[in-house]
Amino acid sequence: MRLPLSYLARSALVLAFCLGLEGCSQPPSEAPAPPPQPVTVSYPVERDVTDYADFTGRTAAVDSVELRARVWGYLDKVNFQEGAMVQKGDVLFEIDPLTYQAALDNAEGNLASMKARLARLDADLARARSLLGRGAMSREEFDKVVGDRGETAASREALKAAVERAKLDLQYTKVTAPVSGRVSRYVVTVGNLVQAGDQGNGTLLTTIVSVDPMYAYFDVDEHTALRVRQLVREGKSDSPRDGGFPVSLGLANEDGHPHQGTINFVDNQVNPRTGTIRARGVFANKEQVLLPGLFARVRAPIGRPHKALLVSERAFDSDQGQKIVYVVNDKHKVVSRSVRLGALHGGLREITDGLKRGEMVIVNGLQQVRPGLSVEPKLVETSGSLASANVPKSNKP
Repeated sequence: MRLPLSYLARSALVLAFCLGLEGCSQPPSEAPAPPPQPVTVSYPVERDVTDYADFTGRTAAVDSVELRARVWGYLDKVNFQEGAMVQKGDVLFEIDPLTYQAALDNAEGNLASMKARLARLDADLARARSLLGRGAMSREEFDKVVGDRGETAASREALKAAVERAKLDLQYTKVTAPVSGRVSRYVVTVGNLVQAGDQGNGTLLTTIVSVDPMYAYFDVDEHTALRVRQLVREGKSDSPRDGGFPVSLGLANEDGHPHQGTINFVDNQVNPRTGTIRARGVFANKEQVLLPGLFARVRAPIGRPHKALLVSERAFDSDQGQKIVYVVNDKHKVVSRSVRLGALHGGLREITDGLKRGEMVIVNGLQQVRPGLSVEPKLVETSGSLASANVPKSNKP
C-alpha cells in the first residue's frame, strides 16, 4: 500500500524537528585551559652577612700644634720649606739670641760671686765653732755667723734658678718642632719682632699637623647607639669602647670604604641638642691619602656576622603597606608571602622573616601574576655581588 506524498513530507518534518530539539539539549563543549604564565624565578642566596651603619664624619690630625714664640725678639732665620715634612726637634725658627746670652752671662757671674762668698762664710763658720768650743766667742756672735752663712746659701740657690731660667730663655730663641708632621706656611718673616706670651698670646709662627695615623670623628644617632648597646648586652656584638672595633672610611672621590681602621674613642654622653654621640676612628695613613678636615663616609658594623637569606630588590611588591614576595610552590602555583626586610648587602636585600631556604621567588613579571595562578618558572641566577649561591638540586623546576 502506497502512502500519500503529503504524509511522508509531514513525517520528515516531525523527525527533523525532534532531532533539532535533541541537539539543542546537549551542553556546549568547554574552552581549552590557558597555558601556564611564564615567569622568571630565582632561589634566595644564603650567606653570612654583617649589618652596617653609615655615618658622615671629618678627618682630623692626631697631633695639631700652633707654634708660638716663648721669648720676644727679632726673627733671624726660618729653617724650613713651607708645606714640608718636619721631624720632632727640628729647629724651625731662630730669634736673635744676643740679649738672652748677655742675661745668661750676668746670671752666671752673680752665681759665681755668691759661691765665693759662701765659701768664705763656710770658713768663718768653721772658725766660729772652734772659738765657741774654747769659750772665746759668745753665742750671739756665733749665731750671727751661722745666719749669714744660711742667707748666703739661700741666695746661691736663687741665683742657680736664675741661671737655669736664663739658659731656658736662650734655648727658646731656637723654636723647634714639638711633633713630627707637615708644617704650614710661616706667618712671620725674617726681621719682624716676635712677641712672647702665655695662654696663646704669643706671636703665632706656624702650625704643624701629624699625618700618620689620622683620626675621623663622626656622630652616631641615638637609635643606632641604643641598638649597639642592646647587642652588646646580649653578647651579639663587641663593645666599641673596648678597642679594636672595626670601622672603615671612604673619601668623596672614592668608591666604597677602602680605608680600614678601629674605633678608639666613644664619648661619655649623648648630645641633647643633636641626639647623637661622638665617636672617633683611627686609620693608618702611610701613603698620606687622608688630610685633616676632609669630608668622609664612615661605615661601622652592627653586631657580628650572621646567616641571612638575600633576594633581589626586583622581587618585592606591596600589599596594604606590607612588603610581599611571590613564591612558586611545588605545584607551580603562585603563593603570596608577607616578608620582613633587613639591610642591603651587595645589592641584595636581606629577608629576616617570611621566606625559607630553597623556595623559588618570582623576580620578573610581577604585574602578570596573582596568588593561585599556574605558572611556568624559568630559573635564573640572583644578580648581585653576593649572588654566587648553590642552587638546591631537589628544588629545581
